[in-house]
Amino acid sequence: MTTYDDGADLTDLTATVERVRRSVEKVIEGKPEAVRLALTVLLAEGHLLIEDVPGVGKTMLAKALARSVDCSVRRIQFTPDLLPSDITGVSVWDQQRRDFEFKPGAVFAQIVIGDEINRASPKTQSALLESMEERQVTIDGQTYELPSPFMVVATQNPVEMEGTYPLPEAQRDRFMARVSIGYPHPEAELRMLDVHGGVSPLDDLEPVAHAHEVVKLIEAVRGVHVAEPVRRYAVDLVGATRTHPDLRLGASPRATLHLLRAAKAAAALGGRDYALPDDVQALAVPVLAHRLLPTAQAQLNRRTAEQVVQEIVRQTPVPAAPQQAGGLGSGGRMAQSGRRSRGL
Repeated sequence: MTTYDDGADLTDLTATVERVRRSVEKVIEGKPEAVRLALTVLLAEGHLLIEDVPGVGKTMLAKALARSVDCSVRRIQFTPDLLPSDITGVSVWDQQRRDFEFKPGAVFAQIVIGDEINRASPKTQSALLESMEERQVTIDGQTYELPSPFMVVATQNPVEMEGTYPLPEAQRDRFMARVSIGYPHPEAELRMLDVHGGVSPLDDLEPVAHAHEVVKLIEAVRGVHVAEPVRRYAVDLVGATRTHPDLRLGASPRATLHLLRAAKAAAALGGRDYALPDDVQALAVPVLAHRLLPTAQAQLNRRTAEQVVQEIVRQTPVPAAPQQAGGLGSGGRMAQSGRRSRGL
């Protein structure tokens, strides 16, 4: 396994991501976009919500990502009787020491898989809020830091709503992106029957990256350059959701931050140390749509949040050519590559 030093370049780091991607795609057939988005969220220090109909591989994607990285993993099956202390932990009285001892809950892992998160009560769902935002847990006035890297991968079904508790806006806003896997292509489904027909492919999946390598990847993503016009473009996209007539709740400033961080991760996955408007455009729907609430009239007209975001992307002016904006750094490489963006 590669050992990184302070001089490690982006090419060395992205090779690790490529190993993880190939490992996950051994299990998830024919869904490269979903796998890429999951890796983007991991490198952007975000959390992923996987929402789709039953049986399409939501939990399998989460498990494949977790097993491909050699780090601590905990799975939480959300049920109506799950308690907040089951997630965060609890202080218990130690008779021998005559003092309280903290027993960590399931959230104390580097990758936490929350299966069917909307089947737990709102009180239990909210137990994840502090850990997802601040990467810490506070119990009885004592704060405990969570390990790094830390990522929550939660799944939920948009059907079978009886006995479920929809995630409130504050909870959805903590997730950097939402992905729907969808039904596989017939050829991919045939390959799945060959691979999954005997034993689970997860049984043979071995870690291809260490946790400290993921930390190095995250540090590299933090250093990706984002020019001022690209930052303003992200602000314009998010701001348009707050005034759109089909939305009664627009995206928050946290959404702007998540969109920018995800764009930096996407740039790193593409082998670049600078972000382009293309990166922001490609991530606008998965990063913004799940945070938005359409108006009643929009719902009557069957207008979805995804459609609204796509419309906003089409209507929002793309930044001027980088060489005109000036001061974008990266040795002029963005000026050379930025022309690939729509309208440049």
